Formats: sequence, C-alpha cells, structure tokens
Amino acid sequence: MKVVKTEESIGMVLGHDITEIVPGAFKGVAFKKGHVIKDEDIERLLRIGKEHIYVFELKENEIHEDDAAITLGKIVCGDGIYFTEPSEGKINILAKHKGLLKIDRDLLDEINDLGEICLATIHGNRTIDKDALVGGCRVIPLMVDKSKIETASNILKNKPPLLEVKPFKNLKTAIIVSGSEVYKGRIEDKFGPVVENKIKDFGSDVIYKTIVPDELETIRDKVLECKDMGAELIIVTGGMSVDPDDKTPGAIKATGADLITYGTPVLPGAMLLFAYLDDIPVFGLPGCVMFAHTTAFDILLPRVFAGEKIVRRDITRLGYGGQCIKCDVCKFPDCYFGKY
Repeated sequence: MKVVKTEESIGMVLGHDITEIVPGAFKGVAFKKGHVIKDEDIERLLRIGKEHIYVFELKENEIHEDDAAITLGKIVCGDGIYFTEPSEGKINILAKHKGLLKIDRDLLDEINDLGEICLATIHGNRTIDKDALVGGCRVIPLMVDKSKIETASNILKNKPPLLEVKPFKNLKTAIIVSGSEVYKGRIEDKFGPVVENKIKDFGSDVIYKTIVPDELETIRDKVLECKDMGAELIIVTGGMSVDPDDKTPGAIKATGADLITYGTPVLPGAMLLFAYLDDIPVFGLPGCVMFAHTTAFDILLPRVFAGEKIVRRDITRLGYGGQCIKCDVCKFPDCYFGKY
C-alpha cells in the first residue's frame, strides 16, 4: 500500500474502510476496502477529512476483484443468463427469461478447483422464472493474478455453456384420459384438468382432449390419431398399474413408439411411462399425478418443453434425489427433488 493525495487517487483501489460520521444522521462505512475511487467520490472523501488515503497498487499481472467478477460473468453465462454489476467484488447471476436451467456440473467443478474463484449456483435441470437468482461469482482475494482468469477462460473455450436457460417451446399437446369409469360417467374426470393446468404453466396449448375406455385398441388408435392431427406432445392418463384392466402401457407400445422407460426410480411417480412416437414425446401417467403435488412427471416435463431428448440414463439418474419427503408446504422446484 501507499499513501496518495485524495485528489490524485481517482482510479486507485482503496486499501481500508473509511468511516463517515454525520451527527444525528449517519455513522458507518462510507467506502469499503477494495472500492475503486471515482471522480465523484473525491469531494465526499475530503468532506470526511481524508486529505490523504491509503491505496493498493495493482501490479501489471493483477486484476481487481470487481473486474475479475465481470470477466468471469462474461465467460460462464450462456444464453438466457445475465449478471449484475459487482457489489463488494461479487456479481449476482440471474435468468433472462423463464425456462429450463442447465448447469454443466463438471465445468463448474473445474472452475472452482482452480482456487481463488467462487462460483456458486442453485441446482440445474429445473424450471426457473425470469430474473430469478441462478448463483453468484467472485474471486476470493481483493486482487487476483490475471493468469487465473485466463485459465478459467481457456477451460470454457469451445465448450457448451456452463450456465444456460433454455426457453420453453409451445408444444401442441393432446391429452387422452383413459378409464371406463370416467368414460361411462360413473365418476368425474379429475385427472385431465390437473394435467391441463400443468401444460398451461408452460405457455402451451391443449389442442385436443378426450376420454376413452380401458380398451387397448381404442387407446392405441387415439394416440395415433393425435399424432396425425399434429400433436407435438401426447399424454395418456390412467391405466398404468399392473392390474389386468390397465391397458395404457400396452396401448402405447402397440403404436410402435420407442419406449424409453416404463417405471422410474422416483417416488411418487414410479409407474410413469415415457416414449417417443417418431419424435413426439408420449407420457403414460400413473394415478399419483392426479393427487400428488410433485411427481416424476413434474421433473421430466420441463425438459420436454425445453426440447431436450430424454434417454434412459436421464431416468435412472433420478433415483438420487428421487424421494419426495412431502413437505407441509411444497417448495418445488426450490428443493433437491429430482436434482442430480
């Protein structure tokens, strides 16, 4: 550190906190250690009584924490992500729009393994709202060697984004409610409205909704009919257990769809089916989706609306964090459920 005249300190880095006392109005820190002194700060510093101040001298190979944070923000933030101006050396990272938050965990670990860099995030593979907090970033020391930031930049060069928010697509959705008891009017359909509300949360349209009896051929034909009418997402509710009367899994298979899974390591939602009919995602939903707040369906649906191709490994990895503990007040997706 060195001592300089206050008037000559513009652009320099303050080496200590400066306290200001205004009798009856304010007593506290006016400028924090590490603050880069600006032209408009000079009069206030002089008014406080600081004719001379201690400042840090940045060496040629060093970068101030604020500039380091900004540079890191630029290299870690992909599409759908923005960051704030630094405050006390830290930037906040936020979502530009609602969508599916994607975080490359391996790259995140690699950046944090460099040392002297802190990049903290929430869990990925979840719905995130516009302007919601994704994470924060800073360097640990007040000044850091430029080579550290350059190394981080080189790690991320020509790689997929470390942080990204994928926008949700408007998928034309068809809902087929299966169940002879509903079809014959013995009970009211309460499954369809639940699914329809979930679809609308993603800004998509339900272009077709019907109720069919528990007949394999009828369900199969309705799925194929939905495909022909241009559905981009097909959801069949009910009839998903192993009871002889439950025909939905067999009906979906009979369409020639490519079955990704019938069964998930997620509770609730273990009996969920997911398949592709050509490129059209097809869900077979178990009864728990009708009454449980969050299930395997809620974990996979955002990824489908973001246009991701679901593979078997995506399903099997859900076992870690796949047990919902049914909180009194559900905070999903702000919890571990379905994250890995």
